[in-house]
Amino acid sequence: MATIATVENLRAYYIVKAVGGVTVSEIKAVDNVSFEVRENEVLGIAGESGCGKSTLMKVMYGLIAPPLTVKGGSVHYFFEGRKVDLIGADRKTLNRIWWKYISYIPQGSMNVLNPTMRVKDQFLDVLRAHIRRLDEEEAEDMILKHIESMGLPREVYTSFPHQLSGGMRQRVVIALATILKPKVILADEPTTALDVVVQRGVLQLLRRVQKELRNTLVVVTHDMGVHAQIADRMIIMYAGKVVEIGPVDKVFEEPLHPYTKYLIQSLPKIGDKTLRKGIPGKPPSLENPPPGCRFYPRCPRVMDVCKVEEPEMVEVEPMHYVACHLVR
Repeated sequence: MATIATVENLRAYYIVKAVGGVTVSEIKAVDNVSFEVRENEVLGIAGESGCGKSTLMKVMYGLIAPPLTVKGGSVHYFFEGRKVDLIGADRKTLNRIWWKYISYIPQGSMNVLNPTMRVKDQFLDVLRAHIRRLDEEEAEDMILKHIESMGLPREVYTSFPHQLSGGMRQRVVIALATILKPKVILADEPTTALDVVVQRGVLQLLRRVQKELRNTLVVVTHDMGVHAQIADRMIIMYAGKVVEIGPVDKVFEEPLHPYTKYLIQSLPKIGDKTLRKGIPGKPPSLENPPPGCRFYPRCPRVMDVCKVEEPEMVEVEPMHYVACHLVR
């Protein structure tokens, strides 16, 4: 399967305090992260709140603004035989590739629609930005068909966001993100604040759209159950680091990192009434993370080497990688 994007040695920090242009303190939200994204796959990114998932998504979309800054590394996309460096891209380049090649469904996306504009005007704004000679009648017909394909009634087209339910607004955002059939869709917590029934419908919609467009979907959520339903591969993040990468079935059946094991053990199982155990301790401060493996203060199998030496990412079996001293 061809590679559509690469993230290499990415370091994205939040500057907390600077004096005279010199950084005094910073949050290492994404710290030396590397992986690849493939064509026509659903890639899940999991981890506790605050582990750097949303920051990673922002950088992958090119939404880099103070206090967020990229200290090193790269994010490259491969579109139509061209290699695009997203970190070094100017605003003109970003405007050209946003929506058409890369779409972003932000966290709490059902609340990002402009409350003063009807849904149809928000769709038309996107189309006008990428279609030079836009025929309004053809555009309206195109939008209506697309809205209906998302399971929404035609009345949504002329509605204001406040007239729609949370689930319908979420579907409108997904419809906006897919109207131009982008190659990559980045979805950050797409089911946050939705009830279980609506959540299931949104997940099924995302998966169906990905299959129909044959594009790449990157989904961020701390809900491991969501990844089990829709992901092909998974990335596990902890305290700004990637600790495990692998096919979703392998990660669930044979988790290699102690942190991944804790995440999976916390999931409820039908018929199992035993008490679930949470992960002991709490995540470290990303302003001053511990040396070595960042999980060692909470790890039940910690060794001396874990406290001083950062583990390298190792391929234990085909396509299954882990950064843990235990695999040695």
